[in-house]
Amino acid sequence: IGAAVIIVLAPVQYFVATKLSQAQRSTLEYSNERLKKTNEMLRGIKLLKLYAWEHIFHSSVEETRQKEMTSLKSFALYTSISIFMNAAIPIAAVLITFVVHAHLTRKADFSPSVAFASISLFHILVSPLFLLSSVVRSTVKALVSVQKLSEFLSSDEIEEHDKCPELRSADAQSKYQAVITNGFFTWTPEGPPALSNIDIRIPQGQLTMIVGQVGCGKSSLLLAILGEMQKISGNVSWMVSWKLLFCFSRKRGSVAYASQKPWLLNATVEENITFESSFNKQRYKAVIDACSLQPDIDILPHGDQTQIGERGINLSGGQRQRISVARALYQQTNVVFLDDPFSALDIHLSDHLMQEGILKMLREDKRTVVLVTHKLQYLPHADWIIAMKDGYIQREGTLKDIQKSETELFEHWKTLMNRQDQELEKTTIETKTVLERTNLRRTMYSREALLKDDEEDEEEATESDDEDNLSSVLHQRAKMPWRACGKYLSAAGILLLPLLVLSQLLKHTVMVAIDYCLARWTSDAISGKMEVDHRKFFSILCCLGIVLCLVTSIAVEWTGLKVTKKLHASLLNKIILAPMRPLSCVCFIFNTHIPATLECLSRSTLLCVSALAVISYVTPMFLIALVPLAIMCYFIQKYFRVASRDLQQLDDSTQLPLLSHFSETVEGLTTIRAFRYEAKFRQKLLEYTDSNNIASLFLTAANRWLEVRMEYIGACVVLIAAVTSITSCLYSKLSSGLVGLGLTYALMVSNYLNWMVRNLADMEIQLGAVKRIHGLLKTEAENYEGLLSSSQIPQNWPDRGEIQIQNLSVRYDSNLKPVLKHVNAHISPGQKIGICGRTGSGKSSFSLAFFRMVDTFEGRIIIDGIDIAKLPLQTLRSRLSIILQDPILFSGTIRFNLDPEKKCTDSMLWEALEIAQLKHVVKALPGGLDAIVTEGGENFSQGQRQLFCLARAFVRKTSIFIMDEATASIDMATENILQKVVMTAFADRTVVTIAHRVHTILNADLVIVMKRGLILEYDKPEVLLEQEDSVFASFVQADK
Repeated sequence: IGAAVIIVLAPVQYFVATKLSQAQRSTLEYSNERLKKTNEMLRGIKLLKLYAWEHIFHSSVEETRQKEMTSLKSFALYTSISIFMNAAIPIAAVLITFVVHAHLTRKADFSPSVAFASISLFHILVSPLFLLSSVVRSTVKALVSVQKLSEFLSSDEIEEHDKCPELRSADAQSKYQAVITNGFFTWTPEGPPALSNIDIRIPQGQLTMIVGQVGCGKSSLLLAILGEMQKISGNVSWMVSWKLLFCFSRKRGSVAYASQKPWLLNATVEENITFESSFNKQRYKAVIDACSLQPDIDILPHGDQTQIGERGINLSGGQRQRISVARALYQQTNVVFLDDPFSALDIHLSDHLMQEGILKMLREDKRTVVLVTHKLQYLPHADWIIAMKDGYIQREGTLKDIQKSETELFEHWKTLMNRQDQELEKTTIETKTVLERTNLRRTMYSREALLKDDEEDEEEATESDDEDNLSSVLHQRAKMPWRACGKYLSAAGILLLPLLVLSQLLKHTVMVAIDYCLARWTSDAISGKMEVDHRKFFSILCCLGIVLCLVTSIAVEWTGLKVTKKLHASLLNKIILAPMRPLSCVCFIFNTHIPATLECLSRSTLLCVSALAVISYVTPMFLIALVPLAIMCYFIQKYFRVASRDLQQLDDSTQLPLLSHFSETVEGLTTIRAFRYEAKFRQKLLEYTDSNNIASLFLTAANRWLEVRMEYIGACVVLIAAVTSITSCLYSKLSSGLVGLGLTYALMVSNYLNWMVRNLADMEIQLGAVKRIHGLLKTEAENYEGLLSSSQIPQNWPDRGEIQIQNLSVRYDSNLKPVLKHVNAHISPGQKIGICGRTGSGKSSFSLAFFRMVDTFEGRIIIDGIDIAKLPLQTLRSRLSIILQDPILFSGTIRFNLDPEKKCTDSMLWEALEIAQLKHVVKALPGGLDAIVTEGGENFSQGQRQLFCLARAFVRKTSIFIMDEATASIDMATENILQKVVMTAFADRTVVTIAHRVHTILNADLVIVMKRGLILEYDKPEVLLEQEDSVFASFVQADK
């Protein structure tokens, strides 16, 4: 009969399981979208703060979170129904079985042996039914993953034919390294060609330069030669050595490639430069010198053995770029591709790299070098030049060829060139990169300071870098975090928490009462005394049990939902308002689900306690044996928990390098494929996978170890319970029903004990995330309130743009050294100010001080008569404009990227795009202003991204405008147009330009030269140029 009940209810369970899987699928989709938005928000947090856009992105994440919560509610509902059915089916089966059995066969055998044999079988069903829902959940996740994997695995791959075609004539083979004939290339199969009608030759053993305006396809051309773009038609041939002869093949050899956006490994500086090659001390030293990396290495705590964080988080842009170029120089390949290696370097560094690295190391070794650059002053060094325009080749040849045939183009270049070959001086670089190095010192110093803080309060571990975050997560698992559990549950509120606790207690009390009632019923059936209507009592208790199962399942899921909602909202709020910090590891915290484990733990614990209580009630003698068993069990669980925690830690610590290596490989695929290192990286991935699998294997083995020990204890419990109850039955007339009851419970103890200890270990690990969230919630927010109310601030402030800087000293944190010291300056309304200095003199810190992004501990900045320290942060940041050095674009439309506040008309946006020289680019896109921008703006070139950031700042129309090295990735022609436009369009606005290339600020009204956080020179450019010993004059001389 019981089996029939289970079979009848199976379709209902199947229906609930399918609904549950649907709800889980939609939840997973929303979770992925929310995590993507959160990740994007955290990566662009600096820009959001500077533009006072936190609230826009906060509401965007919240909006996705609302959709996710709606989906989570239906998921929680079906989960609670599933949990309820799993708990209620055995009760319903017991109820119907015994009531029907007693009703149909009044005189039938209703002895304890029949009753408790069947009830034991029903008890055995409980665990598999409970596991069923988690199995369904895992299966759905697996199916979703398999579907995504199959889509990925069935997508197109890069094809290469390695058959060597027929040999060409002798001079043709030896003269060119690579040849493209009639090539048409695209990024997407259905999209228009990005490169059209490409016919080029790369001369062997010579220096080829590729030049052209922003977005004309220079980087794409390199990738097309490397085979990374989809070929529509045409041929790409490489010269290879084949059977001691030279022939052209479509399969190329290894190419040392330095991409425009530097890609670094999460390894030491030395490993990044040698990049899987053998170490040659002499060569290594020469490369370090050519890239001027020695002073940077000297600052690092462990020299070149210092670990570079993920994506080079602890290095500046210039340092990342130079390490990436150093890698290409170090390799012994015949071909070297350098994609805009000078963009993040100042003029002295660029010269040194050009002279010592490219001309000396590469060209003198007769290696084929292809260099993409915007620095036209290096053109006289080129043996071969390829000029590009709008995705096709405008002209190729030597500089003399172009001078003869394309006079106009040559003259255009000549006006842009800032100096000729003979003026290339070797400038010394002793004081180079002070701020890059200060940055480095700042990172390293703050790490040490933070480690000390960690010892004082483990939960404050928010500011350290990736490795410190990891170590703090691991160390916080030292003891069972009951306090975190209390904090987690207290977030549920006054109503839900008591309901959760009471319903669980009542449910298990009723479950015991049902079995006790059955024991009395069978005893009375044997003795023939039926004084009470047991059937009625039994039915009422079973119905009550079923109702309580429903209440507990709903209470557990709703508690989880409420707590998750509350913690997510407060965490998101805290992080978006916190000062700028590297907040990695936050995303995975945004994604934890604890209620299921909590429910399992409470259930298994209460089942275990109730089982032991029943046995002790039936035979009090059992209590004597219980004491040594309990002590044994305590030590086993303690030993297991510590081992399980360490093994979980081992599993995590082997999983992190695996995930990090995988994401790193995906990001650097073009570089890896260029170097022909696919096999090495594949092998490394397999090694990481193996070590992670070994850790998982040990974890599973530990669970088996526990199971065996708990089975032993369970067997002892059954033996002792059986011996004591039979003895009691013989000597003190204990009813046979109670003996059956005691033994039934004894049989289940080992199972309950096993699950209790395992859930305890899981709970401990999951509460680590809660503990970490509470640590993050202690982060102090920036002070957004100001001393002035909105009525005291003029509506159009700042309308003139007058800036007074009085004795300003600034630092990045209260325990760090100042980066600006006693700076004084006065900028009149509408003046154009240029700030220059060696890389690292405090120029960027100067610009951040206007936005109160750094700690101003002395002095003040007064803009249009108001001290900015008194203004609310939101007001201050929304009334100024800045363009950052690193271009940041968000996924969405172009319109959203330019104006997320939706304040501007289309004509205003088009005007801004026209100023930024992007109107023709956007007009050509499908959808115009509503054209899609992919994550990070990957569908635009680096230079175009920088121009979009310029347009974004133009849209704001503020009277003070700060440009922080905003034209580093832009060609000279576009930059010249921009300079003119800025001078005319912003004639009445105050513009502060921080410049790498000094010639961009020659037309400024005032020039500030900085060194080590101090103002060295402060005057009109023409006055400074006349002074012989002027630092500014020496910069201009070097930049000619």
